[in-house]
Amino acid sequence: MTSRGTKYWDSGAIPLIGPDILGDIIGSLADIAIVISATGKILSVLPNPSRRAYADLKNWDKRDVREVLSAESIPKFERALAEYLDAGAVSRAVELNHYDNERKWQFPINYTFNKIGPDNTILMLGRDMQPVAELQQQLVKAQIALEKDYESHREYDTRFQVLLGHTTDAIIFMSASDGRITELNSAAARLLGKKRDALQNSSLAQELKGLSRPDLMDRLFSTAQTDGNDGFEIEVAQSGDHLRISPSLFRAAGERMFLCRLTPFSGKPARDDDYTRNLIALCENGSDGIVMTDGTGAITSANEAFLNLVDATDGRSLRSRQMSDFLSRGNVDQKVLMDHASRVGSMRLYTTRLIGEYGGQRPVTISATLLSNGHAPCFAFVFRDAQVSETPLPAGLPTTDDDARPIMELVGSATLKEIVSQTTDVVEKMCIETAIQMTNNNRVAAADMLGLSRQSLYVKLRKYGMLAKES
Repeated sequence: MTSRGTKYWDSGAIPLIGPDILGDIIGSLADIAIVISATGKILSVLPNPSRRAYADLKNWDKRDVREVLSAESIPKFERALAEYLDAGAVSRAVELNHYDNERKWQFPINYTFNKIGPDNTILMLGRDMQPVAELQQQLVKAQIALEKDYESHREYDTRFQVLLGHTTDAIIFMSASDGRITELNSAAARLLGKKRDALQNSSLAQELKGLSRPDLMDRLFSTAQTDGNDGFEIEVAQSGDHLRISPSLFRAAGERMFLCRLTPFSGKPARDDDYTRNLIALCENGSDGIVMTDGTGAITSANEAFLNLVDATDGRSLRSRQMSDFLSRGNVDQKVLMDHASRVGSMRLYTTRLIGEYGGQRPVTISATLLSNGHAPCFAFVFRDAQVSETPLPAGLPTTDDDARPIMELVGSATLKEIVSQTTDVVEKMCIETAIQMTNNNRVAAADMLGLSRQSLYVKLRKYGMLAKES
């Protein structure tokens, strides 16, 4: 109230403020207050006394305001000043970035333009936008982190779907709380007799015969917690097929899940895990080279020892290549090995030379075994370097008493040189008979195996009276 009893703010009246306290009031109202002329010259700087970061801005006095602005803020200031000079006011606040050359730091201020004198003197009241800018930066970083997490999630989900789709095992992921299928692959859908989409989010117990959901869950829990989990038998309601289900229990994001593997039920217990692991370790780490091929001789897998024998970089480069590519006699060697193994089940101690990726050759002995995976025949070949192990001649060479008796009778009655000369024919005959036997009377293959021309082989067969017999 005034001395006359009226209020200060009635009828637009403003109380008189002393010049000594006006600056303090303006400084308290804004973080920074700058008085400039119509040309942009700084007449006075009034920093907020509570903001210590702006306490040393007195050196701005008498400078052009453009000198303390960043390059991108100068055009914004020019437009705001022109608008103020034309209209007498600025329609909205302007955000300007100040740049301090001495301290090499910048800070954003949101200014309003206010007229305070008849000579176009302008009061710029500024509010510090640094907290808002920091908050915006935190929001941007959080958004970027969320997008990275989302992309990482999509990447892992894609990998999971690709792995699930390409694995040959029938796999089901199932919730341990309600027994519903959360994920499965096409192999599992085929065994259950339905499409994958139809089985998604459905109860597994509904697809089985003779098991309610509580009974199925009880058996899954008890089997998953049993050592040496071999699974148990189930019957598919759609087809009546009997399957073996082997569950594993795990926890993901606080929820317990079952990983179930389905296999056709054969009535036999699953092979002991230790045996399987030891067999795999033998194949991978054994000193002998091991190669698996399909029925046509195309390589499906090879161990590290075989890669060392042929100087191959990795097993992927050998897949789908014919094994004959690495044998000195090519298709002849491959056909002899595969035909013999197909007839009697296996072939042992076949001698030939192995050709490496860079043309190097080394003598090896090979054993071949016919395997059956239930669908198509396949072959396993074991290679042993003949340079590091002296392998005896294959069993079954046609050595007879009739062939050996003349040799024994010569001992004591002739010199060693004469005995060797006369026994050459016996050894040559034995080698020819072995080659004919191994190639199943294939004269071309036998000649190639012995390093003879076809004509030379026929001459020797006629010489030893074997031509009519072999025909």
